[in-house]
Amino acid sequence: MSQVAQLEGVVIRRGIATLIDGLSLTIDEGDRWVVIGPNGAGKTTLLTLLAAQTYPSRGTVSLLGRTLGRVDVFELRPRIGVAAQTVANRIPADEKVFDVVMSAAYGVLGRWHEKYEDVDSDRAGLLLRTWHADHLSQRTFGTLSEGERKRVEIARALMTDPELLLLDEPSVSLDLAGRETLVRSLANLCLDPAAPATVLVTHHLEEIPDGITHALLLNHGQAVAAGEISQALTSESLSETYEMPLKLRYDEGRWSARSA
Repeated sequence: MSQVAQLEGVVIRRGIATLIDGLSLTIDEGDRWVVIGPNGAGKTTLLTLLAAQTYPSRGTVSLLGRTLGRVDVFELRPRIGVAAQTVANRIPADEKVFDVVMSAAYGVLGRWHEKYEDVDSDRAGLLLRTWHADHLSQRTFGTLSEGERKRVEIARALMTDPELLLLDEPSVSLDLAGRETLVRSLANLCLDPAAPATVLVTHHLEEIPDGITHALLLNHGQAVAAGEISQALTSESLSETYEMPLKLRYDEGRWSARSA
């Protein structure tokens, strides 16, 4: 199984702050990772690194067989799908949903004068149907609810058939029904052997979909635990990550935790 990403001794500093501190991690094709940790743990910083949007201050990062700092990142980025609030904030509010998804084929936000082929249109339509958003195709992005936006953002992230998919808190701001609907859709994605290697960041264990194979627990930019989810995600590692005693539960394919 080929490696999709490899981090070795990675440090990221911004001024006097150390955001990632000596992190090593290997993501293989077929892996489905969840990244868990408190605010300020370094989760979103890690995703920007995996998205080839930032560089390490020290250490090496290899993405899709290429080393950051030795490759044109504009060649890498189309091979990496990203669904994050930072991307959503840049989507024009008056852009039609269909174009929001299809324009990812050119790596742009907002259609200009690009010429799309039938294969692009067909794929955008398929992804919108897959994520139960095809009825929204002629709506403008600014009129969507939070749940609708999340489904459209993920469809857009998958438009280029990426080799690595990064999801930054896809369930944030959703109500209970919206969260459960999205978690089911994410489980279908994670259980699909044809899906790309996936890294999901979340604050809440209840949002971990079925099909996640690995877990990384971060605190203060360091890995508390990393590996197969059944071994890395334990009451002990979770308690160390959040610096308080926690009891972990796993019931009918879903995780949860409460104060011990």
